[in-house]
This record gives sequence, structure tokens and C-alpha cells, in this order.
Amino acid sequence: ASRWTDEDGRCLPLLAPGQAEAGTYKLRFETAAYWQGLGHASFYPFVEVVFTVADPAQKLHVPLLISPYSYTTYRGS
Repeated sequence: ASRWTDEDGRCLPLLAPGQAEAGTYKLRFETAAYWQGLGHASFYPFVEVVFTVADPAQKLHVPLLISPYSYTTYRGS
């Protein structure tokens, strides 16, 4: 699936309810395009976040916090 973030940096759910399965997933964030749109250069052209879903019925929130030269991610609630 592919999504664009809104003005608050959030996007619609990637999978419909009941569509997720247990397994390993990867999210790819096109960070260079984001920073170029704001008139900045970026050290990371993209960020990939790989994570494991153990319980597909559980809601997941995967925040990505970025600056032009760093990023961090965590499992949100």
C-alpha cells in the first residue's frame, strides 16, 4: 500500500481491519522528497522501518521522527 501523510504528519491506515497478518513488515518513508519540498537538503534519501507483528488484531502506531540529518522511530500506542 502507499499513502501520503497529511499536514499533521499522519496517514490513513495502510491495511483495512482484518487484513493484517502476523509477520514482518517494512515501511519506506521517502524523506528526501519531503525535505526538498520544504527547501532543505537531506542526508537520508529514505528511511525503512522493519518491524514484526505478533498479534494482527492489535492496533499498531509506528511513529517516525525526522530532521534533515537524523531520525528515530518507536512503537507507539
